[in-house]
Amino acid sequence: MRIDNSTFERVEGRVKYLGTTLTNKTSIPEEIKSRLRSGNACYHSVQNLLSSRLLSKNLKIKIYRTIILPVVLYGCETWSLTLREKMKLKVFENMVLRRIFGPRRDEVTGEWRRLHNDELNDLYSTPNIVRVIKSRRMRWAGHVARMGEERGVYKVLLGKPEGRRPLGRPRRRWMGNIRMDLQEVGCGYLDWIGLAQIETGGGRL
Repeated sequence: MRIDNSTFERVEGRVKYLGTTLTNKTSIPEEIKSRLRSGNACYHSVQNLLSSRLLSKNLKIKIYRTIILPVVLYGCETWSLTLREKMKLKVFENMVLRRIFGPRRDEVTGEWRRLHNDELNDLYSTPNIVRVIKSRRMRWAGHVARMGEERGVYKVLLGKPEGRRPLGRPRRRWMGNIRMDLQEVGCGYLDWIGLAQIETGGGRL
């Protein structure tokens, strides 16, 4: 692949670059699997702290958000998520939250049981892992939109590659995720690229 005067060789398999797993098919699921494996290793290294009765729930949540979550979400600004990837991320976060909040005694049977997902949502008032990804993705989109037209990242954002698309259902694209994120916050009708380019200072996207 050639961009301006730079040539990039196409390779088979996967490559680790700056902590990110790259494949010849730009497979985001492979990268998410890798991040979840690293997140699991980080979780097991601190799980005794997360279940300790000597620490408050708020402190345990801070441990999760400052030690575990950054490992899982490294490079998430460029992820294009499907429902399957979102579910995997939520399952991981709920596993950590169940360790933090512990079991609950059933009011009817008196037996201890693990918390349901909706109960975890009520207890964990901070934005969940998927909402954090969406926020970081939109912030990165605004940053790219404000780059100059000569920047490679900006060209990739607005460029239209030549050639024919392979048969079959197209994969979820990053730009499609951005449009869906904007629709959720009621801004799907806006020209977000033009808006980001004229915004400065604290008013950035």
